[in-house]
Amino acid sequence: QVQLVESGGGLVQAGGSLRLSCVASERTFSTHGMAWFRQAPGKEREFVAAITWNSDNTFYTDSVRGRFTISRDNAKNTADLQMNSLKPEDTAVYYCALYDRGFLYYTSSYNLWGQGTQVTVSS
Repeated sequence: QVQLVESGGGLVQAGGSLRLSCVASERTFSTHGMAWFRQAPGKEREFVAAITWNSDNTFYTDSVRGRFTISRDNAKNTADLQMNSLKPEDTAVYYCALYDRGFLYYTSSYNLWGQGTQVTVSS
């Protein structure tokens, strides 16, 4: 069973940057799309960004487009999220997820999740 482990979260001032990384435990990762979601306190888990298995296509929610960049390295079994120009409203626990089937923006379309990493942006 593939496992996902996120890292790279932390506390940063508004306008700063962080890079999140998700490492998969098996090479089967390379045949699946990957995504990042986030969940702020008291809110639903929401889609942030996704990337196809071969990196041909990327997708972003409107609030992060132009500030965040998703990428992957199948040779290293990693999927990263570069976050620039961070805002206090980006504060959340960020999760990486392995795509199964269905609409990209739905959590039910993903069948494996990491444990999450906290990102806190101070104003």
